[in-house]
Amino acid sequence: MKIAIQGEAGSFSHEAALKMEPEATIVPCSYSPEVFRRVVEGLVEAAVIPIENSLAGPVVEHYDLLLEHGVVIEREILVRIRHNLVVRPGSSIKDIRTVSSHPVALAQCRKFLEQHQQLEVVPFYDTAGSVKQLMEQGDVHAAAIASHAAAVYYNAAILLAGIEDNPQNFTRFFLVRPAAMVRPDPLANKVSLAFTVANRPGTLVEALQVFSAHGTNLTKIESRPVPGQPWQYVFYVDYQMATLGETKVPLEQLRLHCSMVKELGAYRQSEQGSAGHNSNGGVLPN
Repeated sequence: MKIAIQGEAGSFSHEAALKMEPEATIVPCSYSPEVFRRVVEGLVEAAVIPIENSLAGPVVEHYDLLLEHGVVIEREILVRIRHNLVVRPGSSIKDIRTVSSHPVALAQCRKFLEQHQQLEVVPFYDTAGSVKQLMEQGDVHAAAIASHAAAVYYNAAILLAGIEDNPQNFTRFFLVRPAAMVRPDPLANKVSLAFTVANRPGTLVEALQVFSAHGTNLTKIESRPVPGQPWQYVFYVDYQMATLGETKVPLEQLRLHCSMVKELGAYRQSEQGSAGHNSNGGVLPN
């Protein structure tokens, strides 16, 4: 299976994809719209995208892209995010002058950076990309913040491990495929969907009461503005089904209160305990 990801090889998305499909061929893409385009055009069989981080919150662009394209969520996985100070082999902390990484990763290592104020912080578009650049440029005075897997992939060295502020750092990833290629999972116990309601008092409450009436556990709600329609919003929700396989009844009743309802996927919930040691396992090929 060819799986598209946003970012460089060695990224957390790469790691999540291989945990879902160990034999997959990973296709790195520069931008998220390119990831979805490759899926809908049939250039890859699937994509793995981050949708939410337990500390930084949702990846809002990916919600919009899920609604826009004809893809369906087939699976989810939680990946433990562990950040490391990555350098060229032989470099020491005394050598380092700059450190680069994705802005979210830098923000999640704020305490470390405050303790090493001699380091110039350089935001970069991708965690693994910062390691790739580090090794290509050969600068012994530069470092990157990235995963263990990225260090392994680019033959770099980990100078300091686990430098993130909070160990309860997980990212939830979706595996998405074209709607026509997804087979219903009889053990699905979680649903993601999007809906809009009329802009009048009580409509959102009426919609949410549908979930309560069916004994479903609403685990996530997110709102996003509708492009070109000021002050109109799309609501994205995740809910756990009270009974395995029961997705249609809540959806049918929700349509009575909503101007638009789209099921984004029905799948098995990934438990936090199953996330394992993902970012410290050297799972990527060298």
